[in-house]
Amino acid sequence: MNSEDNQPTKDGFAESNQPAEDGLPESNQPAEDGLPEEKIENETISKIQETSTYDIPNKKSTPTGMIVALVVVVAVAAFFAGSYFSNLDSDLVTKSEFKDAILKLESKIVNTQQAESQPSQSVKISLDDDPIRGDPNAPITILEFSDFQCPFCARFHVQTFPLLLEEYIDTGKVNLVYRDFPIQSIHPNALPAAVAAECANEQGKYWEYHDTLFEKQSVWSRLDSNAAISTFSQFATDVGLEQQQFDSCLGSGKYLEEVQKDMSDGRDYDITGTPGFFIGNEEIGFVKINGAQPFDIFKRVIDAQLGT
Repeated sequence: MNSEDNQPTKDGFAESNQPAEDGLPESNQPAEDGLPEEKIENETISKIQETSTYDIPNKKSTPTGMIVALVVVVAVAAFFAGSYFSNLDSDLVTKSEFKDAILKLESKIVNTQQAESQPSQSVKISLDDDPIRGDPNAPITILEFSDFQCPFCARFHVQTFPLLLEEYIDTGKVNLVYRDFPIQSIHPNALPAAVAAECANEQGKYWEYHDTLFEKQSVWSRLDSNAAISTFSQFATDVGLEQQQFDSCLGSGKYLEEVQKDMSDGRDYDITGTPGFFIGNEEIGFVKINGAQPFDIFKRVIDAQLGT
């Protein structure tokens, strides 16, 4: 993340007009060597799984989707080249040979994606004084680094979090600590949203406000900064906060440094996109999970740590 992404304006918040990147570009190039375009597109691009993490843009790095697409192009080109020189009597590669090559390539891609989604080995981290959902003395903690404007973060809180809440948090086995990691370069309203949530925490209603931000993300995520802040003020009314205190807190950017501290710690722990999770405790260490993974991934890690 460039340092300029997090520079506050006179209102305390940075603005950005950079759009999010939604995935791989579509190709309109015709198929070559007599193979139908539908065969190439349907049997390669449609097999590449959707990413589950919003990554920090980095001009010095190549997007994962582009890397996968490049691998596909290079591998298919290499296959054609090899087939041409090994089958001089044939003018075209047969469809069955092409299909076999694609299946092998898809297998490699899937295996790579599965390896990247697996939890990492235990690491040592420290917990901050951020809001806790559940019993503070629960044996296992889920430490989440998240962005209120990130659609994958919202998906986690809509699809996976309720299951974690029911099976582990409400039963006292696990608690969840939420830390802010707004990616300002693509989510310009994420930073003021994080500060607004901290202002709600000041009045003892952090989780009510947190849930509202995610549940109504589509309402405010594409607004300009002024309209978004007005909406955050309305949310404060909706959850029963004292309006003047909240507006003063948000307008002054009171908790801007707290949010920036979360971001700094996240970078120290190699958080490069949202959502990112660490599961465990200070005694046994924490296992890192990247992205809005399904409930079963979290369950497997938690059950192993609980010895169940």
